[in-house]
Amino acid sequence: MTLWMGPVFGDVIGYTQMGGEGAQWVGLSPFSSTKHYFQNIGDGTFAHSGSLAVRFAVAAKANITYKLLYNSAVAMTGGQSIMGGRSVADIVAMLAAEGVRKIIVTTDEPERYSAGSLNRIATVRHRDDLVAAEKELAETTGVTVLINDQQCAAEKRRLRKRGRMERRPRTIVINERVCEGCGDCGVKSNCLSVEPVETEFGRKTAINQTSCNQDYSCLLGDCPSFLTVETSAKIATTKPVQIVPPSISAPIPEPVFIVPEDRFSIFMTGIGGTGVVTVNQILGTAAAIAGRAVRGMDQTGSSQKAGPVVSHLHVEKEGRDGATRVMSGSADLFLAFDMLTGAEAVHLRMASPDRTVLIASTSEAPTGEMVTNKNKIYPNAALLRQRMEKATRADADVFLDARNVANTLFGSEVGANMVLVGAAYQAGALPIPAADIERAIRLNNVSVDMNIAAFRSGRMSVHAPEKTKAAMMTPSVEAPTLEEPALSYKAKNIVESVGAEGELRRLLVVRTPELIAFQDARYAADYAGFVRKVRETETKRTPGRAAIAEAVAANLYKLMAYKDEYEVARLMTSPQAKARLYKEFGTGARVSFHLHPTFLRSLGFTKKVRLGPWFAPLMRMLAKMKALRGTPFDLFARTHVRRTERNLIVQYRSLVEHACDKLDETNYESVLALAKLPDVVRGYEDVKLGNIELFREQAAELAAQIGVTHDFGAILRSPHDPDTPHMKRAA
Repeated sequence: MTLWMGPVFGDVIGYTQMGGEGAQWVGLSPFSSTKHYFQNIGDGTFAHSGSLAVRFAVAAKANITYKLLYNSAVAMTGGQSIMGGRSVADIVAMLAAEGVRKIIVTTDEPERYSAGSLNRIATVRHRDDLVAAEKELAETTGVTVLINDQQCAAEKRRLRKRGRMERRPRTIVINERVCEGCGDCGVKSNCLSVEPVETEFGRKTAINQTSCNQDYSCLLGDCPSFLTVETSAKIATTKPVQIVPPSISAPIPEPVFIVPEDRFSIFMTGIGGTGVVTVNQILGTAAAIAGRAVRGMDQTGSSQKAGPVVSHLHVEKEGRDGATRVMSGSADLFLAFDMLTGAEAVHLRMASPDRTVLIASTSEAPTGEMVTNKNKIYPNAALLRQRMEKATRADADVFLDARNVANTLFGSEVGANMVLVGAAYQAGALPIPAADIERAIRLNNVSVDMNIAAFRSGRMSVHAPEKTKAAMMTPSVEAPTLEEPALSYKAKNIVESVGAEGELRRLLVVRTPELIAFQDARYAADYAGFVRKVRETETKRTPGRAAIAEAVAANLYKLMAYKDEYEVARLMTSPQAKARLYKEFGTGARVSFHLHPTFLRSLGFTKKVRLGPWFAPLMRMLAKMKALRGTPFDLFARTHVRRTERNLIVQYRSLVEHACDKLDETNYESVLALAKLPDVVRGYEDVKLGNIELFREQAAELAAQIGVTHDFGAILRSPHDPDTPHMKRAA
């Protein structure tokens, strides 16, 4: 689960046997300048032999904090209950007897621990105080223990899926237009269901409802884009699933198999928790139905969720003894449900350029570091593909965005794996009868109709990809569109005044109406006028180029359409936002806002306030008060953040003007980088202020490269200063 998490969560510096947790620090500490060490340990390991390691650390007088995850599940295997496990109270009493100096118990439900229920050495705090608790224990000399009492989220999700645990009544949704893509919610929650997504207005964040375990910790992100939707049993909680798209229900011819039919091996890689093991079970069952002998092995365990998972399957007409693993270079079919795991050298070792057919999903599943680091991008897909093709039969390989196909056709990515299986079958790389695969899907008895439709969609994607594409674009299926919005008379005149073509015109067509909605036509015209000036300068000084004007069109809009209280209210109550919620949850869903406005911060409120459906009319009223923006009656204009946002527009325009005056072919890339720089300005309140400082530092470096001198002092103009061009336009 910590794969590619980056240094923000600390570095894993070694491994030990069960019962040796922290032993390495006992030996290292006398020779290290580091004064303290954290050691993770699960309750299953603690019950098995980990308590001996704690006893050893106490005897050695080590400065170490054991972070004991009490989640009531053996994560290394099937998430089963712990044999011989103790209650939190018993563990606290035992640790106190062993000589531990301090214990803090963190939990979602502190009220479950009544006064006197734990040994007096322990204190109980809410899980939100986890970081503060860690800091306190790190400053305590000796052995300390932090017990995080929280049921395994993966097990909760599995139990809810099986109907053995009640689903929590609220579903979290992010309004992507309000979201700034700053990554703060990912930092606070460390949850891989908080996924970065690319949109027209830059990188944003979305909740992957398929993998969400309803932990709710993402709400701690300092951002007003979060909504919670309450649904009853009578209201659908997911998008309606279109089972069989009409264009894919037609007969599909049987393939010619290009791998041996009497004996073949399948190697599968993917992400834990996405159904890789289930696919292996379905294919094994299908082969058995077809009268074949089957051997296989899965890399299982709850702790594999969100980490790399592999499965092995051998299918033969006549059974024989042999290894369950697919050996090096012996895979006939390589099913890569995830590009990153599939491209790892240890996995490509199972493939052979002369033998292995690769069927890979090109869908980009975010890594752990991408969730928490807004600047981290997905590895180069072309390089990953090249690496995989080099190790397999490149002429027979199939690459398919299975996640997009499943999401677009069925409203859920759950069917993505079966889309890939269908593609493998139709490519002639999976010689198990299609009828038997579909029968195995029925026997699995989970989302049967959708998985069969997904399997057939995968087949059609190989046989006639144009038909799959047509089905994805039919009116009955929600598909993204890049069509230009209809422009009002004012907006059209403003756009035409720039005289732009191609991508620059498209950027203006999308953003000009938004700025009119943000403030007024005069404000939008000022934006377009500046873009026109940059375009003319770029064309004159570097003929044939337009990248700088395009960057300014995108990034000046970002700064000018800053998300103050009026704009957040407008985006939250827009017809598009309302339509999306109705489509996903029905008209009877109750929507709540989670806000932490500046005036509440000034009163000492440290957490967001949940405001129910009754607050929606007030939000609509606030949105209509945009005319007050920048006037003496604007109560929000006086805050430090708002003053800084407005001043940043002036700074950016001044920088771009001076940079364009010095523009030539030698410094073009530096000027372009400067034009794109506002992309680093993300987030709200303190998060945004920190990113603005980063903007100023990088801008100073780029300006120096270009030869532009600029004052980056922190002097903020008064919101009523007539010398501030933005304030004159807004007024």
